[in-house]
Amino acid sequence: MFYKSIGKRLLDFFIVFSAVVVLSPLILLVALLIKVFDPGPIIFKQSRIGKNGEAFKFYKFRSMPVNTGDLASDEVGQVKITWVGKVIRRTNIDELPQLFNVLKGDMSIVGPRPPIGSQDELIELRRENGALQCLPGLTGLAQVNSFDGMTVPEKATFDGKYAEKVSFFTDVKIILNTFLYLLRPPPVY
Repeated sequence: MFYKSIGKRLLDFFIVFSAVVVLSPLILLVALLIKVFDPGPIIFKQSRIGKNGEAFKFYKFRSMPVNTGDLASDEVGQVKITWVGKVIRRTNIDELPQLFNVLKGDMSIVGPRPPIGSQDELIELRRENGALQCLPGLTGLAQVNSFDGMTVPEKATFDGKYAEKVSFFTDVKIILNTFLYLLRPPPVY
């Protein structure tokens, strides 16, 4: 299938390159705020599991104090978040550096969210249902269906359904649903 093998990567590159150009003033402002108000690295790098179970460096704006360990998304409430971090997390701006993961080819716009290496159950379930054969995404079918409130098997089921139906129209639908999801009131940390 053309879309799955070539078209998806072309679409990712075009959309993300355009987004980086348009969002560069915001990206620079956030980087400056992080550096001024909580000295340390601007970008949080974490090893995540990508396509075919290969590890890659995943980027986010740093929202937690320096030296915070690796946490799954449902464990974030257990640590202190900087004031800049609270703002960028509520607005999902902390995710913008992942645009560079997409440009590098580590991620796609749409796909299963990349787990940390300690999420063994999720990784194994994705291996079994074929979702691990997809590039991880900025957003995905599980994310637009209340990802953080799901059990691991529920997340993996949505990821497997996506892996079975990768298409241009499925990706467009998920991208549009992501924008609707982002318009919801933000979670309070």
